[in-house]
Amino acid sequence: MSGTLYLIPVPLGPAHPAESLHPAVLATIRPLTHFVVEQAKSARAFLKAAGTERPLQELSLAELNEHTRDSELEQLLAPLLAGHDVGLLSEAGCPAVADPGANLVALAQCKNIRVVPLIGPSSLLLALMASGLNGQRFAFQGYLPTKEGERRKALSELEAESRKRQQTQLFIETPYRNRAMFDAILLTCQPATRLCVATDLTLPGESVLTRTIGEWKKRTPPDLERRPTVFLLLA
Repeated sequence: MSGTLYLIPVPLGPAHPAESLHPAVLATIRPLTHFVVEQAKSARAFLKAAGTERPLQELSLAELNEHTRDSELEQLLAPLLAGHDVGLLSEAGCPAVADPGANLVALAQCKNIRVVPLIGPSSLLLALMASGLNGQRFAFQGYLPTKEGERRKALSELEAESRKRQQTQLFIETPYRNRAMFDAILLTCQPATRLCVATDLTLPGESVLTRTIGEWKKRTPPDLERRPTVFLLLA
């Protein structure tokens, strides 16, 4: 019998796990001895705060990030195939969503390994909930192109798709490029299109504000410098 792959959510900021994770989730994490993580150092800090039944030095932490080759995924599944339960962690939020862990989950599904998602914070759903935009039809686009011309082309296409389907479009950016993304949206999109900027979700500086592009142009630009942000558009 193979083990179970648990998808473990991580707080979106420096909060203690008990502040954003259900006690049942923490109870599932604590007996685990095998983990697949994005960065071992930050994962150890999370596990120390969450509490584990075994000392940290006795836990097995294997890294899975953007540098991991597809050929290495089989080895990451080895503990599961040997009968051990394994916890999959991302750096923040829910694993396997805009996260390299998705590749491991896909392979686990192919191997008929049981995959169990645990309840925790998702910046995408929190942003959508608070935006006032269409929560019936929405699409997450991940990261848009970084080159200015390609980025504006992608934004035009997303706006057109949103208008056609009345579908909220969600996307994210590397925090140090947030302001460039915000400026590109204002330059590209139509005045009546609604834009929600959701920043520092669940953190002390949390801000979720929805305005039309026309209204945003009249406001002082929000402070997005190196702050995790979700952008949402509805034309």
